[in-house]
Amino acid sequence: MSGKATGKCREAFMDEAWSAAVEAAVAGATSHRETVASLKEVLLANLVMVGEIPAETFKEEKRVRFILDRFREAGLDKISTDEASNALAVLPGQEGKRSLLVCAHLDTSFDEVADHTVAVETDLIRGAGIADNSLGVAVLCSLPSILQALEIRLKSDLILMGAAQGLGRGNLHGMDFFLDHHRGRIDAGICVEGVDLGRLSYQSIGMLRGEIVCRRKGSDLGAAPMSAGAIEPLAEVVRLIEEIPVPLRPPTTITLGAMTAGNTFHLAAPVGSLRFEVRSAKVGLVATIQEQIEEIVTRVGLEAGVDLSLEVIARRRNGGIDFGHPLTATTRRVMQALAVTPKVKPSVGELSSLIARDIPGVTLGITERAPDHEGREGVRIEPIFSGIAQLVAMLQAVDAGVCDGEEQS
Repeated sequence: MSGKATGKCREAFMDEAWSAAVEAAVAGATSHRETVASLKEVLLANLVMVGEIPAETFKEEKRVRFILDRFREAGLDKISTDEASNALAVLPGQEGKRSLLVCAHLDTSFDEVADHTVAVETDLIRGAGIADNSLGVAVLCSLPSILQALEIRLKSDLILMGAAQGLGRGNLHGMDFFLDHHRGRIDAGICVEGVDLGRLSYQSIGMLRGEIVCRRKGSDLGAAPMSAGAIEPLAEVVRLIEEIPVPLRPPTTITLGAMTAGNTFHLAAPVGSLRFEVRSAKVGLVATIQEQIEEIVTRVGLEAGVDLSLEVIARRRNGGIDFGHPLTATTRRVMQALAVTPKVKPSVGELSSLIARDIPGVTLGITERAPDHEGREGVRIEPIFSGIAQLVAMLQAVDAGVCDGEEQS
């Protein structure tokens, strides 16, 4: 964002009328929490029902149908799905001069075979994908009822979106498709994640996710090997990647996430793969590291006599609003009112799509994560009410004009 645009934002931030409206939203955050807590049964019921619907990436249809039914029960407008399987609805504002987007990604990393039973305990709730991101989806479904219980009627149109195809190879397709085809302006967006309460993401970090596939030449499972197996070349790729220098500041990491190859003792693996992720806060460094990895893949493939290929699974660019932007400043004030400690972290999720289109936005977490038990995610119940109160107060603040007069760049 340019210095001129930032200056105008801060000038608007100090405007007396605007400031009074934001202070009112911040002051209301604590009282919101009490009302939200009274809706505990509704919230948990939605969370259980959402959590027990499998929603692996590219297979979110059942969850979409559930959300659309909830939107219909709430009497929302323009209820629909699209070619990317997103679930969409609009809560009309009193004036409709602005459009605010609240989104939560629908998909989880658990397939249909996983146990999706949700267990509600005294102070926490467990289930596959509960933290990421069934809770965010349940909050999205419950938001119209919450606003009604709080007797809040926004001036702005509120677009509610369950974003499909977000994780892994989905690569934010749902969010990107919606933003590319939406007619009309979106003035600001809030992305909702189940955890962690206090999360404040307002920038996207540079990121690359890739998979390196190794295939042995000239042989199959039943033939004598004509060249090296897949494991040795991939091990050499790992060694060379680990030699790539990465700075501590700005933070930069190369993570080798998974390597798979072979299935026996006495035969060289015919195929293998290595999955990795590169992240950096330095603009352009991810692209530089990608070039180095591509060179390693080419070199090792030729030296080992195997077919090595690199497929880019997902990519994000650096960007976003700054720490002093009115949207982030207001979020911090709301968190302070709720005794929530901000945890600033960059995003590689749906916020990245907003940033790529110069739409001001933040990602917020709803509750605290409970320790996993037997591989099952868990979230704490009590903090959920503060997380939702935070979300509602931010909607009121944006509705009051947080980003009015802003030049987006």
